[in-house]
Amino acid sequence: MASIVIKSFDNPDEVKAPEKTNAQVLNFGSVSAIKLTLQPGWSWSGCIKPHVGGESCQAGHVGTIIQGALRVRHDDGTEEIIKAGEAYTIAPGHDAWVEGDEELKAIEFNNTGKTYAVWEEHSD
Repeated sequence: MASIVIKSFDNPDEVKAPEKTNAQVLNFGSVSAIKLTLQPGWSWSGCIKPHVGGESCQAGHVGTIIQGALRVRHDDGTEEIIKAGEAYTIAPGHDAWVEGDEELKAIEFNNTGKTYAVWEEHSD
């Protein structure tokens, strides 16, 4: 039996909102859609690392930038700026930060079956 499931970011299943971050999560079984809004000055190391620990983001990402720009530095030294209108995949092992003074808006898709691995709280 075929089915169609429709959800709205106006009524997300989850909202994650660490400093300078708003991630609205829609869960579709083993796949999630995430609407990200990141404020100028946001960085993974400054805003997310305190919640998850580790030296770099260990989540993989697939998405597209709708507004703004994101600079990503991978643990291997590779560094890129992703701009509005561009789609991306980012392997685990990176830091990232909003480039410039414009708010960043992006949509990401996650197929790990978790809500959004980058914001899974660690326990100390």
